[in-house]
Amino acid sequence: MDIDKIRRSAGIIGESDEVQEMLALIGQVANTDISVLITGESGSGKDLVAKAIHKNSRRKFENLVIVNCAAIPAGIIESELFGHKKGSFTGATESRTGYFEAAHKGSIFLDEIGELPLETQAKLLRVIEQGEFMRVGDTKIQKTDVRVIAATNRDLAEEVKKSNFRQDLYFRLKTINIEVAPLRDHISDLHLFIERFGLEFTAKNDIPFKGFSAEAQAVLKHYDWPGNVRELKNLVESILVMNKGERITEDMVKKQLKLDTYNTNPNLPVFVNDNPDKVERELILKQLLFLRQDVNEIKQMITGGRMGTVEEVHPANPALYLPPPASDQNQVSPVMTNIEDGTAHAIQEDAIGETTMAELEHEMIERALEKFRGNRRKTARALDISERTLYRKINDYGIQKKFKD
Repeated sequence: MDIDKIRRSAGIIGESDEVQEMLALIGQVANTDISVLITGESGSGKDLVAKAIHKNSRRKFENLVIVNCAAIPAGIIESELFGHKKGSFTGATESRTGYFEAAHKGSIFLDEIGELPLETQAKLLRVIEQGEFMRVGDTKIQKTDVRVIAATNRDLAEEVKKSNFRQDLYFRLKTINIEVAPLRDHISDLHLFIERFGLEFTAKNDIPFKGFSAEAQAVLKHYDWPGNVRELKNLVESILVMNKGERITEDMVKKQLKLDTYNTNPNLPVFVNDNPDKVERELILKQLLFLRQDVNEIKQMITGGRMGTVEEVHPANPALYLPPPASDQNQVSPVMTNIEDGTAHAIQEDAIGETTMAELEHEMIERALEKFRGNRRKTARALDISERTLYRKINDYGIQKKFKD
């Protein structure tokens, strides 16, 4: 088995362990006729794996028919796959050969197979197991000798549980499963992708290619690449167009990725990749500090610096206790001094272990609604959360509507 030959046959890039293991598995299954299921995130290069399997099989001199199942409307998918007989439906003015007939003796690559309708899945299973199908509108059974290679970015096991994908077809396909790793899992190959994409694009467009600086590549290596190799290729090409004939620098990459926006935007005080629930709680607790300060100042203004009864000082939740102001008008409370730098303790020591996050959040929202007389828009803005999140929290905690919006 020549791994380098397999790599070159389809233009697969990478020298990492993940890529090497994938190439070795391709080499083991390519020369058989067994069906193969290729899984992986969108843009990770599943189509290259399908081409490598075909080009290293006994069918390499025959057709490889590529079908994007997601791009074909459900109403005509069977006609496209299996063909149709003249007059079988309105507009069928002549008989048509389907993809399976066109792929006879060769291979067919069904990309995004998870998008196939259930009734079409049943007919596909028959083709795989018996090599038989019927054209739409025909009663004659057609025979075909085709190797099926399928790919999906969905979790087909979950789709089976949801009754969106046939279990028998799933088990038939998953006999051999080749998983294509996302780019972030073999980021050590990034410089190879950059060089290949850069050289190919500049050669086609007559642009000098002076490469990417080490600092620029370091930035790219720390990016998450949700769009995988496809996203990287598009980024390389767009940077080269915008900076023709220049060596690509760190600043150019940051500008293209808009990383400076994430680093400087004051409206993003937490990491954007954090869990949404975690982000919401952090934002609410952050606002707790500021609202405590506001409420304390309002109470001092109303009482002229004199606090009222014990009931006025102590809220229902002891965790939200507001300490009285210092007796000396010129002395600043240490709690107030540290509000801005985040060192103040918004929660009293005796409440630790007795109060849950949910209780804090509940009272925080209820008191904010009272402050803004039930105006949800102002409340959401003050808590630095969306109105949709506020509505959900109100329903979750059963907060009574004391005021009209």
